[in-house]
Order: sequence, then C-alpha cells, then structure tokens
Amino acid sequence: MRDPADIECWLTDMDGVLVHENHEVPGASDLINRWVDTSKRFLVLTNNSIFTPRDLAARMQASGLTVPEDNIWTSALATAHFLADQQPGARLYVIGEAGLTTALHEAGFILTDTNPDYVVLGETRTYSFEAITRAVRFIVDGARFICTNPDATGPSKEGPLPATGAVAAMIEAASKHKPYIVGKPNPMMFRSALNRIEAHSETTAMIGDRMDTDMVAGMEAGLLTVLVLSGITKREDVEQYPYRPNIILDSVADLNELI
Repeated sequence: MRDPADIECWLTDMDGVLVHENHEVPGASDLINRWVDTSKRFLVLTNNSIFTPRDLAARMQASGLTVPEDNIWTSALATAHFLADQQPGARLYVIGEAGLTTALHEAGFILTDTNPDYVVLGETRTYSFEAITRAVRFIVDGARFICTNPDATGPSKEGPLPATGAVAAMIEAASKHKPYIVGKPNPMMFRSALNRIEAHSETTAMIGDRMDTDMVAGMEAGLLTVLVLSGITKREDVEQYPYRPNIILDSVADLNELI
C-alpha cells in the first residue's frame, strides 16, 4: 500500500479541507508551507467556476492562507483545457462569470452568441431566462453541451442556492441533450490537474472532504485518497458508500505528522 511519505505531488480540495466558512482549517497553513519548503508540487482544486485563480488566492489570503494563483486549478480551467484538446479555437456560447470567461479567452476561444460550436455552462449568480432559452436553442440546432460541474446547489448565508447542476438539468430537459460535465467527480478534472503539474497518479494523493466527489474521482484517477472529516463528511457516513478512501483523518493537521 502506498504511504503518504512516498507521495511526490498533492491535490487538495479547498472548502472543508483548507478553509471552512471563510476561516483557515487549523493545520492548513502548516501543510501548505511544508509543501512549499520541500518543493512538493501541489494544486488546490475547486469546482467553483465563478472566480479566477487570482480571485481565489485573494479569498484564501483573507482566510489566512497563502496559496500562489499558479497552484489553484478550477473547473473553469479544466473545462478550457478539455475544450482545447477537443476543438482549439472553437466558437462558444458561455453562461458564466469571469472565472470561466477568462479561462476560455486565455485558451484562445471565441465567445459568441451567433452559431456557436459549444454551449458552455458554468456557475453564475445571475442566470437569465433569456440566456437559458438561447442555450437551449443553440443545443437543439447542433451545438454541443458542456458543463463545468454537476453541483446542484451552492451555499449562501440565507441557505442553498440553485447552482450549475440545477440549471444544466433544466437545459437538458428542454433540449433533450445531456451535457458533458468536466468537474468533479469526473476524473477528467484530476487528469488535467496532473498534467498541469507533470505528476503521475502512482505518486499523487487527493485530499478531500466529500465521498461522492473528491474520493470517488481520486480513486478512479488512481490516486492515494485522503478523506478529512473537517468538512461535509462524517466518519459514520463512509459506511454508506461501496468504496473507501485509503486514509481517514480528522483534519489536514493530522496529515502533517504523516509526511
């Protein structure tokens, strides 16, 4: 069995692992500093496509964590990476925020509302019925449907908000076309992250707080999986799943002792 001490590269989720409700999870700074001091390659992964890596680095800095923007990998970046392999320079109709549009612009795509090759749906707080209607019609007319992530709800102070997955379901029902979803739990997100830091699955680990995204995708990508109980998943929840993480820890503070 692989041991954390043998791991050369690390992938980690952000919310529930490094930060929780805009505060650093105890031990997170120590872990990141250790990776930096020992020149370990690492990426912070998030399904959130609203923000650019620069935005997310600033948000983590406000929480007490110093993470360079080059060490952040979002579902928007993974989507741009995927589409660049599929059809470089394609015409895209995009529903999303700056995190997604910036990633697609920088990858050389044309963003248009006329005869697109793809409809790309990401997270936004201002979904418009007009934009959704236009997306449905483009897909019916032959545009391929891509979605950054499957999360049906997102958090807010007032309670859950409809998110990308919920809007994707509405477009799918109206167009009768399923989207291809790039973000977690698709191991495609992990493979693109591995490529970004020139890592190999045999010597890479994934740290996450969700069994249904982080752990299953890490397992399917062939990574050592580390579940931390500082986020959504509780220890008793693990028994509900037909697969198990390689390691279960209370938080990343416990991981410092193992590496």
